[in-house]
Amino acid sequence: MTAAGRQTPAGETLQAIIFDVDGVLIDTEPVWRRVETEVFGSLGVHLTEADCRETMGVRIDEVVDLWHSRRPWLGASRRAVVDRIVAGVADDVRRNGTPIDGALDAIAMVRRAGLACALASSSPLSLIQAVMTALHITTEVDVVCSAEQEAHGKPAPDVYLRAASSLGVAPAACLAVEDSVIGVLSARAAGMCCVVVPDAHTATDPRLDAAMRRLSSLRELDEHTLEELRAAYFA
Repeated sequence: MTAAGRQTPAGETLQAIIFDVDGVLIDTEPVWRRVETEVFGSLGVHLTEADCRETMGVRIDEVVDLWHSRRPWLGASRRAVVDRIVAGVADDVRRNGTPIDGALDAIAMVRRAGLACALASSSPLSLIQAVMTALHITTEVDVVCSAEQEAHGKPAPDVYLRAASSLGVAPAACLAVEDSVIGVLSARAAGMCCVVVPDAHTATDPRLDAAMRRLSSLRELDEHTLEELRAAYFA
């Protein structure tokens, strides 16, 4: 575990932990890339792995809008393309969804610490609910927020601000857990402390320095780390 980001003065007491979903609680990022490649490929838009990683963490309707603006296709509407991609990912979650190593322990740790627990994801609400069902965490989560319900998706702060508001706490009283650059920028724009658990491809991106800590695994988000973060960033 390494420290990153700037030290900020203690302000609010830590009251909640807000988890991103894809790539944090469940390893769906490769699934998103596979499904996007297949669906866009069927439209004559051939995406590379790097293309898909460029939009990692971005709301899927905004991903579809981006590629339509760059490489417009005929036939299928953008809404239909969104629906096909979401359906493909949701089907994989229902058939194969398993938690990322340490995810369930991290949520259990949040509960033992007496903190509120929320999810704030770029995924549609229907997909977040499918993930919660697959991981059996529905009763462990206090608030679920999808960026599809916001004016702007990540990296805008909207979904994180909604999560804090729904919990009834200040953004500065929340710790966000992310895996992507887009997600880290979103949480920090909301005024939240953020830790990041990047994959090997993302780990070298200097923009992740906006996070307060980089963790090599979600298993590192334990009571000891939580107390270190409380001391450094919360009242």
